Amino acid sequence: MRHRVMTMLLSMAFCIAMYANGVYDVRDYGAKGDGRTLDHLAINRAIDACVAGGGGQVRVPAGTYLCGSIHLKSRVDLHLMDGAVILAAPGEMKAYDESEVFGAPEYQDGGHTYFHNSLIWAEGQHNVSITGHGMIDGEGLTRKDTEKGGNVQGGSIGTGDKAIALKLCRNVTIRDITIYRGGHFAIIVTGCEIGTIDNVVIDTNRDGIDIDCCKYFTVSNTKVNTPHDDAIVLKSSYALKRPVLCEHILITNCMVTGYKLGTFLDGTYVPEIVNWVCGRIKLGTESNGGYRNITISNCSCMWSSGLAFEVVDQGRMENIVVTNISMSHVHHYPIYITTGCRNRGPKERTDVSTARDISINNVIADDCDSLAGIIVTGMQGYPIRNVSLSNIRIQYRGGGKKTVTPYREQGTNYPEPRWAGPTPAYGLFARHVDGLWVHNVKFELMKEDERPAVVMEDVVNVEGL
Repeated sequence: MRHRVMTMLLSMAFCIAMYANGVYDVRDYGAKGDGRTLDHLAINRAIDACVAGGGGQVRVPAGTYLCGSIHLKSRVDLHLMDGAVILAAPGEMKAYDESEVFGAPEYQDGGHTYFHNSLIWAEGQHNVSITGHGMIDGEGLTRKDTEKGGNVQGGSIGTGDKAIALKLCRNVTIRDITIYRGGHFAIIVTGCEIGTIDNVVIDTNRDGIDIDCCKYFTVSNTKVNTPHDDAIVLKSSYALKRPVLCEHILITNCMVTGYKLGTFLDGTYVPEIVNWVCGRIKLGTESNGGYRNITISNCSCMWSSGLAFEVVDQGRMENIVVTNISMSHVHHYPIYITTGCRNRGPKERTDVSTARDISINNVIADDCDSLAGIIVTGMQGYPIRNVSLSNIRIQYRGGGKKTVTPYREQGTNYPEPRWAGPTPAYGLFARHVDGLWVHNVKFELMKEDERPAVVMEDVVNVEGL
């Protein structure tokens, strides 16, 4: 009996010391980790206790935790230990928070409008983090746009939509975790300031990382496999009910791929056969505010679409620097820079989408689709200004036929080259551009192509060609 009492006292002392150091184990708040019991309520109790204690770490030990909505709060590090899996509950369990009321016209997709029906979400919080070598498995999340509101496919109360959704947060860190099957977005951050996404692995069925209307963010050392949508995306939607720039963003030392879902994680690396874009690093298409001061460096794209920079909703795109990019087995195009007049925003706006001061340097790409080469297309009367392409070597599959119809302007359409058809040049097609500097750009063909290497229309102030 004395030994048992001593053991209990020591255990209590350990727990008191643990909480004094700001560590809160979710099992102490009722979480089972058996993969059958809904554990998000217990995890939320641990988070609330952590906040009440002044902040700290909410620790999730090894086990499978079936969950609905988890509410991340200020000064909390949600730490998934090695072997821990947060498993998204199926919609029929009604375990997710209902979507909030937006209360304004919805110019953007539902996935950018609603946040509360996510697996892990926070709004208006600060000093929040999700860390550790555990996994988030979004098995129960939908990959469709199911929220209530405009531009969606019908509501589904109780269905989880995104793995991680953070809105209007400050000092954000997501590090070391793995996300499998992340739903509509594996990670979306909107209107957040000062953030780091580092050493994260994502293997998902829609978008990987969406950074929307944010500033001072870094995405680094991260691997994103997205066989059916975009990998790392910067956006500038109307989700904050006003146009907001996405600016001062660094994407570096990252890999994006388009292997079949799950084969990146299991190591079999099976290429996906796609009819839509996959992988790729993208700016757009949501672009009400635009993008400014963006740097993309030291990244690799495999079985992926390439780089897409699109401003089509009356925003501006300026001061974009890209350097040291390798691509292999490229779907549809290696580099795409465009403006357009989709104008998905308030009708009273009169400004026009603009793009200027874009530098792309040190790019090597092999086995590129014959659909399109490098594309730089502005709008008549509103050219893209000051584009620099240097030290670029691209190998195309070739086999393209000489085009007999003019290349279609994107105009109000969704900006994607496949809708416009093959470009009139296999290597570089530029239209409505003022200031194009080309240096040491080489094109190779795997087989003969009937199109010329370069075609330019309404392009002035060209150097290097």
